[in-house]
Amino acid sequence: GYPVMIKASAGGGGKGLRVAFNDKECFEGFSSCRNEARNSFGDDRVFIEKFVEEPRHIEIQVLGDSHGNVVYLNERECSIQRRHQKVIEEAPSPFISEA
Repeated sequence: GYPVMIKASAGGGGKGLRVAFNDKECFEGFSSCRNEARNSFGDDRVFIEKFVEEPRHIEIQVLGDSHGNVVYLNERECSIQRRHQKVIEEAPSPFISEA
């Protein structure tokens, strides 16, 4: 069902993204996304996934070495973005509970 996000497989930086809320928007978005992907990345492959409205962008960094030691650095809230580029990163995220 809708809404869906149409994404360029080789995309990044907000290029090759379209949101569709119905069949007409999906058809048009699929075509324009493929064209943009071909022109921007030389690859017109796209995929479609469920679009989550009002999502949170949470990142967790994990570091490991060749001896099997692994550590994670708290989560970061990265939802404040401009043109799909992070503007503010906040750690720890105020949206993640301690539990």
